[in-house]
Amino acid sequence: MKKNKYKILVLADLKKSTSTTLKSTVSLAKMIGAEVDFFYVKSASEIVERDNQLSAIRVINQDYTATDKKIKKIIQSVSENHQININYSFAFGNVKNEISSCIKEKQPDIIVLGKKKNNLLNLNGDKIIQFVLKQFSGTILIADANNTLEPDVKLSLGVLNNIETTLSTSLAQDLLAHIQTPVKSFKIVKKAKVLDEAIFSTNINTIEYVFEENDHTIANLSNYISKNNINLLCIDRLENGSKNKSKTTTQDIKSIIKKLNVSLLLTGK
Repeated sequence: MKKNKYKILVLADLKKSTSTTLKSTVSLAKMIGAEVDFFYVKSASEIVERDNQLSAIRVINQDYTATDKKIKKIIQSVSENHQININYSFAFGNVKNEISSCIKEKQPDIIVLGKKKNNLLNLNGDKIIQFVLKQFSGTILIADANNTLEPDVKLSLGVLNNIETTLSTSLAQDLLAHIQTPVKSFKIVKKAKVLDEAIFSTNINTIEYVFEENDHTIANLSNYISKNNINLLCIDRLENGSKNKSKTTTQDIKSIIKKLNVSLLLTGK
């Protein structure tokens, strides 16, 4: 049996957008040759407390059975439609602790999180995306609920800043075989002589757009992403940065997650 090159861990909340998050995950997995694990945590505070121990155990067992059934239904639909195996597990407890334990156990190369329009994924009030960004140094896919990555369809890829660094990773190289060309490169700089103009890169089959940093930068970037029908935007989140003057800071990434309606692939740091 051929061993998969990558391991993907999906962290889900069982909302309506879970199926679209899984669909985007399957699309990525089929492109790069990855196995997929699905994990859900139900906060302990959501489990009804009962004075009677037997009654409490009965409620927990019922909840466990109902959760298992719900996850199976979601996974089975996506798995059968796209002919890919998806393993799953779930836990009741402290959301952040359980996620940390799962990451340590599974050792994924990529973590997938879902994002609703203009809303970070929240589990019991916790901003899980920001938590995972701090805890996990690998690649993170934030799958937009309204812009699903379609399995077996080539990606319309965009790259924000540091295109040479971002596309030099082994994961990016595997993705390049499944994209439409040219790649769209978006660069944000402090001062730009050329603004909002397309420039052909000589190093890679790319069209580059340069934006000057100001209060309207993200809105302008969003417009260009929409015009170019980008469905996956890659962002380098290396903390040390490169020699390139156009770096994407942690604060930039937070703003981008909130304001851009596109799936994001954040490289490892």
